[in-house]
Amino acid sequence: QVQLVESGGGSVQAGGSLRLSCAVSTYASSTYCMGWFRQSPGKAREGVASIDSDGSTFYAPSVKGRFTISQDSDKTTLYLQMDSLKPEDTAMYYCAAERLPPQILSHCSASYRYSVHGPGTQVTVSS
Repeated sequence: QVQLVESGGGSVQAGGSLRLSCAVSTYASSTYCMGWFRQSPGKAREGVASIDSDGSTFYAPSVKGRFTISQDSDKTTLYLQMDSLKPEDTAMYYCAAERLPPQILSHCSASYRYSVHGPGTQVTVSS
């Protein structure tokens, strides 16, 4: 069974930075969409950023220009670099992934509804 485990969450002051990591080695040899979404208590899940196996990246408008999604060179680790953090970025962040047939790789987006995700890591931004 695929396991995704996030790391790197924590508490930071507004304007600070954090980098989240997620081990995704089981997807390295396939076509895929993977990314991050977040959820706060009482709020709907919000897609944050995604990357597909071609390297195309997608961002939610609320984080574009502040967050960067990337992978290491052998595609075994997924990252989310979060800069200029705001209190409204406070949430549980989840790493997620989905294998997609090549013919529907275009379905990958920041708001993709993944079926597999990790247990989450808390990010708290104080003002």
